[in-house]
Amino acid sequence: MGKRARGAKGRQQRPYRALSVPFVVAPPSGCRIRTRLHLSPADEEVLRAAGTHLGALAGADLAARVAIGNVPPAFNQRAARKKALTAQSSSRWAGSITRTSENQYQLARRALDAHIGSLRRAIATITARLAVTPGTREQHGRRVVRGYADGAERRSKQRRLQILQGDLRQAVRERAGGRVRVTRGGRGLLNARHHLYDSAGAPKPLTEADWQTLLAGWDTQWSARRMFLTADGEAGAPFGNYTIGIDPAEGTIAMVLPGPLRQAYANAPRGRYVLDAAASFSHRGAQWADRIASGASVRYDITYDPARGRWYLDASWSTTAKGQTAPALETLRRHPVLAVDVNADHLAAWVLDPCGNPVGAPHTIPLELSGLPATTRDARLREAISQLLHLAQRHECAALVIENLDFADARATGREKLGSGRRGRAFRRIVAGIPTAKFRDRLSGMAHHAGLSVIAVDPAYTSRWGAQHWLNPVKEQTSTGSTTAVSGYHAAAVVVGRRGLGCTARRRHDGPRQTPATTALRRAETGAVRPEDRTGTTAPAASSHHTSDRTERTAPARTSRSTPVVRQTRARPPGKHPPHGPNTVRGPSIHDQQLKLFAMPNTANIGQSA
Repeated sequence: MGKRARGAKGRQQRPYRALSVPFVVAPPSGCRIRTRLHLSPADEEVLRAAGTHLGALAGADLAARVAIGNVPPAFNQRAARKKALTAQSSSRWAGSITRTSENQYQLARRALDAHIGSLRRAIATITARLAVTPGTREQHGRRVVRGYADGAERRSKQRRLQILQGDLRQAVRERAGGRVRVTRGGRGLLNARHHLYDSAGAPKPLTEADWQTLLAGWDTQWSARRMFLTADGEAGAPFGNYTIGIDPAEGTIAMVLPGPLRQAYANAPRGRYVLDAAASFSHRGAQWADRIASGASVRYDITYDPARGRWYLDASWSTTAKGQTAPALETLRRHPVLAVDVNADHLAAWVLDPCGNPVGAPHTIPLELSGLPATTRDARLREAISQLLHLAQRHECAALVIENLDFADARATGREKLGSGRRGRAFRRIVAGIPTAKFRDRLSGMAHHAGLSVIAVDPAYTSRWGAQHWLNPVKEQTSTGSTTAVSGYHAAAVVVGRRGLGCTARRRHDGPRQTPATTALRRAETGAVRPEDRTGTTAPAASSHHTSDRTERTAPARTSRSTPVVRQTRARPPGKHPPHGPNTVRGPSIHDQQLKLFAMPNTANIGQSA
């Protein structure tokens, strides 16, 4: 490896890191649809009673699962816990509760592992920067470690390091003991209760009536989030679920009540309650009806939104068939692709042909999400993805190519990795504003149902190489025939697409290209003969004293079946090479034969014995 190039200020540039291999994103494993329930007062009373009762059982079972600790699945005592819950609810309600508790515990374990990893990365970064004198920088291997700006910042980072080390010790002890922190209802809502008075919008001090209103609103949200109305489906069950059954013809909903509530609320045989409201799925309702008709399982979730005062019913099922896999990457590369560069405020897209050339005009899709409610952001994100899918289908693309962005590590390390000061805050704000996880999940699901695939590539150097190799050429190409202004984001999208197609980021220069394939084809067309291509008694013998510093010019020789091949050679001045003619045949020179005959050293070019 040669010397590394230096930057604009004389600093050595960091070596390019190895790029990960592109891969096809796996299709979603399930499908979930939602409809609104227009309940009567009697239905609301029954659902609240059932949800509160089952929610209390779910909380107690989760506490019991956490107390057991980190054990293999065979020793988590699920059978005993389910048997204890069956007496207070039903067998299938108990199965759903224990399954949910196990999933919550495992999710909390993974979150704890991620938290420990982020603490260790932050501690390592602060420790390395504390070892450098403030205001200077040092070379540590391949990377440059910069010290803090002044002594005051260094002292504050020392205090922060002590806090992080204490958090790390506590987290490691909790993981070793099998303890996890799970809040049913959300930790954010629980912290809001601890600071409920400070977060009140009414003028201070609050009156008794304002405080009671604020407390009642928080209690409504807390109770709604802690209710449990989840019924797992079973294959072969009537309408795909024994606990909650929905007739697709009439939309009637029948729910099995827990044991203690059957005497008070049951209005159908076998402890069931038939709601006055009817369920009708407008989105993918045909798929849901076909699944029920085939006897497949369907899971149902009933939730309550206290902010809107609405009840919702969600139906979900698995979409992954046995033996079904994603399309091969080589198969997708035979068709055009739509390359997308994801940014905080827009999506830059360009269609590329299978050879990696941009086709047509670039496309810019606005994506304004900052300062909007979650539902509005989700709707705008879905609209942007729909435009991408329509664009890909219009150009007959087989896949969409995106960057495999994951800012989880960057968000975890925070300012220690993303800089400090005004520029660091601005960059962290941009990183936090890019909807990476939401965009990836929404795109993979919507593309799968649209018949398209998604290819994820390494995001390294896409912006830099796009501006270096593609920005000026695509500007010249689309300067007259496009209404969209070409920017560096579109050039980065081209690099993203080429990486997904298996092409290099660097574009070929115009003009003839002397590649081995074209050279061999031209030689075959003109009938040229090389020494290595000749066989038989006329094949020349390689000279043992041949040097690369002295070259020979070989005159064309007449070849026929009756006459032997005659090679006429003469020495050529050093440093010059003969032009490659169509019938040029190389052979040993007279100078080489003389050196071999008299055993003289070759000192013509280097002045010493060879």
